[in-house]
Amino acid sequence: MIGRLKDLSFARTGEQIISLTVREDFREDFDELKDFDLDIEIKKHREKRSLNMNAYFHVLVNKIAAKRKLGDDEVKRSLVIEYGALAKDATGQTVGFKLPESVDVNDIYPYCRCFDIREEGGKMFKCYLVYKQTHRMDTLEFSRLIDGAIYEAKNLGIETETPEEVARMKALGV
Repeated sequence: MIGRLKDLSFARTGEQIISLTVREDFREDFDELKDFDLDIEIKKHREKRSLNMNAYFHVLVNKIAAKRKLGDDEVKRSLVIEYGALAKDATGQTVGFKLPESVDVNDIYPYCRCFDIREEGGKMFKCYLVYKQTHRMDTLEFSRLIDGAIYEAKNLGIETETPEEVARMKALGV
């Protein structure tokens, strides 16, 4: 739901009262939730990436894969790890995990980067940072990914959209 902060006031108890305006009809949800404790998260709204941006990204992935003689999935994985956004949990902490050194991380999740190898209890473990899947990126994150794909494509001599066309696509969210 998209809305705006309207007012902040203080009750006699010291509690803060936050008023919001929303564009959708919230009356039914309000009646259902008004007597319960709620988990609340307020953050700056970012538009979801557009389907045209997604299609353009996949065109670039395909052209880069063809030029490098690699599979599309391999190229997409390398671009997401190089230019994508780190995954964060609900508190904003970066997501990571460790696996025994013998486990192929790509069998579990494709968008990870090993940042350390540790010995624990006589066993070796690889520690990984987790990157967001492309469909979970917001417009800003996906724009950075596209910029990275364009950079890689140009380095391979692949023709890309003009900077003006890319800027227009990003600005319009198309």
